[in-house]
Amino acid sequence: MADPRIIDVTLDERTILWRSADIEQERRIAIFDLLEDNHFAPHKHADTYPGPYKLHLRVEEGRLALEIHRADGSHLETLVLGLARFRRPIRDYFAICDSYYAAIRNATPAQIETVDMARRGIHNEAAELLRERLEGKIDVDFDTARRLFTLICVLHIKG
Repeated sequence: MADPRIIDVTLDERTILWRSADIEQERRIAIFDLLEDNHFAPHKHADTYPGPYKLHLRVEEGRLALEIHRADGSHLETLVLGLARFRRPIRDYFAICDSYYAAIRNATPAQIETVDMARRGIHNEAAELLRERLEGKIDVDFDTARRLFTLICVLHIKG
């Protein structure tokens, strides 16, 4: 029976030099929400292994590597995506997150809501871009793509 979902996700901690408490919280929430509810269905091995999957994310030489493993941990495949099209969304997302965290500490509720709406908009656009880049390789739903984009951003923190 098919079980197209992620049951475990890890990040290559070697590429992350430092995380603020806010970013660490974003990472924890993204992983928790991802594991609670996701749709992840790689095309290449769908006939021979229908899930569930363990996923390890890493960035190497400007590319995102999605290491996909079976539930028992055995390697299934590694999908590599160029990240050039994600540079701007990642930069914009970091900038708006900084504004959001500052607003939470000092702004009015209306100002916080405005910044949060902008943050969600950037996040949503990046999720759609990720879904587009995965098309024909891995089926993911919108919420899964949003959470994966958050984790991709965490991998880009260099201190």
